[in-house]
Amino acid sequence: MLRERSASTLPGLLTLPVLLLAFGLLVWRLILAGMAEDGVAAGLCGLGLVVTFLLLLGHFMVEPNQGKVLLLFGDYKGTVRRPGLRWANPFFSKRALSLRVRNFETERLKVNDHDGNPIEIAAVVVWRVVDTAEAAFQVDDYEHFVHVQSEAALRNLATRYAYDSHAGEEELSLRGNTAEVAQHLCEEIQARLEQAGVQVAEARISHLAYAPEIAQAMLQRQQASAIIAARQRIVDGAVGMVEMALEKLSEKNVVQLDEERKAAMVSNLLVVLCSDRAASPVVNAGSLYQG
Repeated sequence: MLRERSASTLPGLLTLPVLLLAFGLLVWRLILAGMAEDGVAAGLCGLGLVVTFLLLLGHFMVEPNQGKVLLLFGDYKGTVRRPGLRWANPFFSKRALSLRVRNFETERLKVNDHDGNPIEIAAVVVWRVVDTAEAAFQVDDYEHFVHVQSEAALRNLATRYAYDSHAGEEELSLRGNTAEVAQHLCEEIQARLEQAGVQVAEARISHLAYAPEIAQAMLQRQQASAIIAARQRIVDGAVGMVEMALEKLSEKNVVQLDEERKAAMVSNLLVVLCSDRAASPVVNAGSLYQG
């Protein structure tokens, strides 16, 4: 497998003045040779001018966070990452690749989750090129490759998790475990892009929703689950308050209640505490016992 290696180049700020000076001297010598009608000297100066001009074509610029891939007649000679004006063999062909951090958002994909429910999902992927040789020669178009493989990884991820967890906290879901899902997505995209010389810095779900055809039914299901959970908490709290009330009455010997009256008190307190409407107080002016 082709790996990136550093190319040998010269600093352009050193070679450019030297070649310009040589070019100027050759022009001056060519003029003198023409005035002296010296054909041999004029021919040599002309040849020198052509060579010097070709050498000047070897200069190229490297921007910060950019790599220049050098090829000589199809043979990879290395990559230049050092920014500034550089000089290399003028017969080298040069291809620029950005090393900057980039990001894109996938299209909204419609897939079935682990439970078979149709959902819409999209993700944001942050990536950068780390190996210019692999990016340039291992795949045809590395940017298109990143987009296609990221969407494929997102589709595969969506089928492994349910949209929402209904079996307890131990079951991972797309909506309830965003950090774990994002880590899994990042790892899966990285595994697919390894051969393209690309490093995935981050991948996170940016859009997640049920498909329109089942969105209303699933919303009702979520509302019912929320109501049940709220009711369970209310009942747990009410039972605790009733237990505390009976213990306090017994501990401070405020009133002695038999089992029947305790049951009546528990029933009344639970109705008051668990009801979704305000209780209407009733004043008992008689005895608690009949007859």
